[in-house]
Amino acid sequence: MELTMPILEREKTIYPTHDIKLFSGRSNPKLTEEIADYLGTTVGPMIIKNFADGEIYVQVQESVRGDDVFIVQPVCNPVNENLMELLIIIDAFKRASAKTITAVIPYYGYARQDRKASGREAITAKLVADLLTTAGANRVLAMDLHTGQIQGFFNILVDHIFATPVLVDYIKKLNISADELVAVSPDTGGVPRTRYFAKELECPMAIIDKRRDRHNEAIANHVIGDVKDKHIVMFDDLIDTAGTITEAAKLLKKEGAKDIYVCAAHAVFSGPALQRLEESPIKQVIVSNSIPLNQKNLPEKIVQLSIAPLLGEAISRIHDDESISTLFGFEKEYKN
Repeated sequence: MELTMPILEREKTIYPTHDIKLFSGRSNPKLTEEIADYLGTTVGPMIIKNFADGEIYVQVQESVRGDDVFIVQPVCNPVNENLMELLIIIDAFKRASAKTITAVIPYYGYARQDRKASGREAITAKLVADLLTTAGANRVLAMDLHTGQIQGFFNILVDHIFATPVLVDYIKKLNISADELVAVSPDTGGVPRTRYFAKELECPMAIIDKRRDRHNEAIANHVIGDVKDKHIVMFDDLIDTAGTITEAAKLLKKEGAKDIYVCAAHAVFSGPALQRLEESPIKQVIVSNSIPLNQKNLPEKIVQLSIAPLLGEAISRIHDDESISTLFGFEKEYKN
């Protein structure tokens, strides 16, 4: 189920065609169209295709000389294809003499490899930052990075926004009494995020003690906090194979929880994710449309909310040199 939520009330402005230009890669063109609708503009024309051997060809179909260009391209599955496409698009605009090039990356792929957890590992989050800079991006607009430290990997401007307003607004509309609700972090790393949600929902919070022995495999041990006879809302930045979330939901049910809702910014949904979510005791899974989903195959319990107004507003503020942090009002409270 896909919902469009106009969370921001702002008079639409049609920008001059020579002033701001919005373009889209092939990873999520529908989201770009929604952003264009919010801004009162159109998506610029480009030719993007693959040669017979798989190489990507890009040609911009209008003049962008001296313009502020915004390229929307989440680095989602197929990750390598979409990343390379983004780099080539940026290079095309650089050679077309665009004034500024902003890479709008709703989902930043390779973000989870942000440090050396053991010897002889790559730090791909830093590598991608270097690639974007070398390609010619002047600025990056990203949403819900896996860790805030990734901003420091860049030597160009980074604006980091959050899907929080969209998710909180949806949960509030469920009309669950605050004294019957508990915000739960699926692991210790998500505590700052969950703390902010708990404050917004005016409810207590709890934490799942989780152990991860291998990549994409997590074991929930026990719950820190009281969840008995409470409705639960779990918050995470992304859902990949859904192992963490579904194991946590099973544990919460054993502890006496009532209905369980899960909120996540990014619906990666790899491998067995959809089957696990369908078979889990989770009542609803609320995600953004930072990553496109095949609506035909989605379980009914999955609700996808549009972040187009959020990204559109951020793009508008970048273009007008206005503050983005005030869009959220929690820059001092919510840090990954």
